[in-house]
Amino acid sequence: MARGRREARSLFARAVAFLARREHSRAELAAKLRRGLTDEDDPAEIDQVLDALERDKLLSDERYAGTLTRTRAERFGDARIRFDLKSSGVKPETADRAIASLKGTELERARAVWTRRFGELPATPQERARQARFLQSRGFSAETIGKVLRGLPGDD
Repeated sequence: MARGRREARSLFARAVAFLARREHSRAELAAKLRRGLTDEDDPAEIDQVLDALERDKLLSDERYAGTLTRTRAERFGDARIRFDLKSSGVKPETADRAIASLKGTELERARAVWTRRFGELPATPQERARQARFLQSRGFSAETIGKVLRGLPGDD
């Protein structure tokens, strides 16, 4: 019975239910709606639903980009956040504006991530490489990684 009730919901209602759980980019929401199409749904209606949601300010790539950027900033570098935004279908100019809000904070964010994981400067070249790979996998720039691993106090 619960399955039948869910299928009977309109495409618009399903989209709003997804948005009630968390922000989505337009591309993400379109993909989710396409995966959940039923026999009664018209695939051409998806764009109309998304347009209506944007018009009603329930769907916004700008808001999604800002939310994703804020939530991932404490764990990841600018490159990783940019990649995640691109993977979610956010336009490059929207991603650039969201990343710009982090300007000048990458070194302190990298240092915080590094401190939580390691806490002390590497003693051997192997340990330095391991710590650098960790920070690189988190999307921090080579310049930032170098400063963190040299123990430089500021972003000067």
